[in-house]
Amino acid sequence: MTEKECEHHHDEDEKTRRRIGAAVLGFLAAVLFVVFLVWAILHPHGPHFVLQDATIYAFNVSEPNFLTSNLQVTLSSRNPNDKIGIFYDRLDIYASYRNQQVTLATLLPATYQGHLDVTVWSPFLYGTSVPVAPYFSPVLSQDLTAGMVLLNIKIDGWVRWKVGTWVSGRYRLHVNCPAYITLAGHFSGDGPAVKYQLVQRCGVDV
Repeated sequence: MTEKECEHHHDEDEKTRRRIGAAVLGFLAAVLFVVFLVWAILHPHGPHFVLQDATIYAFNVSEPNFLTSNLQVTLSSRNPNDKIGIFYDRLDIYASYRNQQVTLATLLPATYQGHLDVTVWSPFLYGTSVPVAPYFSPVLSQDLTAGMVLLNIKIDGWVRWKVGTWVSGRYRLHVNCPAYITLAGHFSGDGPAVKYQLVQRCGVDV
């Protein structure tokens, strides 16, 4: 093979590689465009959470600055999308008071939520002798005297969207459910539990 023929053969190989590279890039661009188009058309909406009720077993402060709070809550989540499913990969739920977490986080079971489906959880939340800020006791006493305590039931976790066989990456989920509890005095573990029907819509950020 002459030098001229070798150069011609090299040029043909280079052109073939460029064509293959351009075809691969074009295919990837088309796939990404289709995914983006489907995503834009379907426009997924975040799940709707509702705090249905809360049962208080214990909620009291002991010296020097420890809070014990034991409760059970019932929450429901609805998928408002009629063409998109939702994977809940990990959901941690806990109670907070005055922006301070007062129970341990409870892990909710991972689940898949189909189109327009509703999922209900009823976890127990425990916080025994949780250290709190020094200002906590007098503020709680004031709330108890007023007969109203605002607890926030919060969920932190991850969700994924499912469209047909395609599944998205993970998205951070934050849920905040305000629970206005009418308390008279301090609850202790020895007394009867009190159940509150709330049906309170929760704030959701995805």
